[in-house]
Amino acid sequence: MAESTIVSTAPAARPLRADAERNRRKILDAAMELFASRGIDITLDDVARHAKVGVGTVYRRFTCKQELVDGVFEQSMDQIAEAAEEALRREDPWAALVDFIGLTSEWMSLSRGLGDVFFTNDEGREQVACARQRITPAIQQLVDRAKDAGALRPEIQVNDLFAVSCMLDAVIDFNRPVSPETWRRYLALVLDGMRADGAERAPLPLAPLTDEQVEAAKTARARG
Repeated sequence: MAESTIVSTAPAARPLRADAERNRRKILDAAMELFASRGIDITLDDVARHAKVGVGTVYRRFTCKQELVDGVFEQSMDQIAEAAEEALRREDPWAALVDFIGLTSEWMSLSRGLGDVFFTNDEGREQVACARQRITPAIQQLVDRAKDAGALRPEIQVNDLFAVSCMLDAVIDFNRPVSPETWRRYLALVLDGMRADGAERAPLPLAPLTDEQVEAAKTARARG
């Protein structure tokens, strides 16, 4: 599959000194941890404190938060693209689509920031935008294969998967404080709704939230 290529006419950047590269790695690692636990609504000052480096060190490496988001999530978006391409190598078109949706949902469950990046625009994040352009054709092929095999409802389109992922992200966020794995139950329900008429339904994994868990999740959501 052809990939988009960005050709820069700017002079090549000098390799970072060893200590500068260590600081850059510390900053990216700290940002990844914060994005996972809090989403992308953080500041470069937050990252500096978490990385235990000076604020000036962060601003020398990343002039704005968009650059930092790009640096952290470019790799994640590449992994999603690779997962879609790996799924295309599966013989069973329905299993391939299910595996891909399940894997990306699991990654969102492990990182609040990944969902934030998925469901906001790409302005100022060129590397993430390029990775997204790489992902879309592979997802289109996954959808087309599943429809051609008669496993997926014929009216399903790629953007339906985007909406489904957005719904699952909301479920993941709501359940996270009380039952972090329960999103899998609702993914199974959504997949059943996407299957072609007459297809076998899979049993629902996990139990629904109890009344007490629902109230605890609502309380956690109100606290932010």
